[in-house]
Amino acid sequence: MDKKDKKQAGVSLFGQSEYLVDTDPIEEMFALNLGDFLTENLISDDLAKKISIKSSKKERLINQLKELVDIYSSKNTLCVLNFSKNEEQAIYNSVAKSIVQMVEAKNCRIYFIKNNELSLAGSSDENKDSSKFSTEEITEKEVLEKDNFICIPMRNSAIPVGTIEITLINTLEDDFTELVISIANLLGTTITLQKVIDRVKKSIEDTDSQEFELKEYRGDLTALIGDLCDYQQNFVENLANAVDRKGQYKVSHSRNSARLARSICSKLGLNEKTTDLIYYAALLQNIGKITLPEKIFATNGKLSPEELNKIKNHTNVGVNLLMNINFLSEVVPYITYQTERTDGSGTPEGLKGQSIPLGSRIIAVSDAYCAMTSDRPYRPAMDKDKTLSIMEEESGKKWDPDVINALSQVVK
Repeated sequence: MDKKDKKQAGVSLFGQSEYLVDTDPIEEMFALNLGDFLTENLISDDLAKKISIKSSKKERLINQLKELVDIYSSKNTLCVLNFSKNEEQAIYNSVAKSIVQMVEAKNCRIYFIKNNELSLAGSSDENKDSSKFSTEEITEKEVLEKDNFICIPMRNSAIPVGTIEITLINTLEDDFTELVISIANLLGTTITLQKVIDRVKKSIEDTDSQEFELKEYRGDLTALIGDLCDYQQNFVENLANAVDRKGQYKVSHSRNSARLARSICSKLGLNEKTTDLIYYAALLQNIGKITLPEKIFATNGKLSPEELNKIKNHTNVGVNLLMNINFLSEVVPYITYQTERTDGSGTPEGLKGQSIPLGSRIIAVSDAYCAMTSDRPYRPAMDKDKTLSIMEEESGKKWDPDVINALSQVVK
């Protein structure tokens, strides 16, 4: 199998390098000290060449560090929610505003620890109040409460680097608390990662830097990147749970839909990477609902024109949000085109048949099936056989026939 065939078959680009150490991708992986969280986008032919045995050890270390610094610089890893500027205050103001929308709070402020004190980094409003908590308090618990305030420490491992403090309107539900904790972990790790990157840059520029020092930095960077990947996945899952809470589902609709999509992918014989992307897209397909008032989804009756418009456009809100989470950018097309129809009568582009991304066709089917077979505040769940019968009738019109066929094999 040549390189082109391997790529089409879903074989990792890492395994396609012409510069492998002793033609062993595992040995090359450990040479990088990156472990299981390596992504296909990270290992390019260019990087493989840089770390080949043709260079000295110090040169290889410097090249590896340069590549990691470039990939995980702040312009990439700080794309957590929905900011468009690189200025630090603008970033954290935007994160704070997003949290307020997500959990329907009064306001939110983000503080960093500087000189053993909590210093304001970003706020959802113009108020510049100081923290209601001390640095000593935030070392003790994962969540702190005081009056109508809740404080979530941002940590790197066990070490606090700041806090997310929220002024509540109502009691924060567990799903929303877990979501804020996942954001705090993501930000805490990102902040620490950027500090290490700054030190690495200085070490690279220092011609007197020693090989053992560069190895230590490589180990620190890769460990933090591993933590970051774990927290990103945790953030996705908690965000999906919070979306379900907003959507008033009695079961975990997003998770069930994603699991069904994964089963359909398996039945269709899709490769692992494509399956994972479709799984994430299914988890986050309704992400726009996180920024909409919860009462909209509990309405048992006619929506106002404004409410209806918000519901109709929630996918666009979600896509805008997803575009700024760099590790999920590849799922955006799957979400964008999930409302297309096989006969070309769907939205937003009126795509037809095979022109619709396969991931979108799979998500549309899994989402519809799970929604129809789930209890909602305004109607009971539909019988599984009846649901499948209805969807089979729409096969070739609304749904992809191959995907419907795979669905019927999975759920029967």
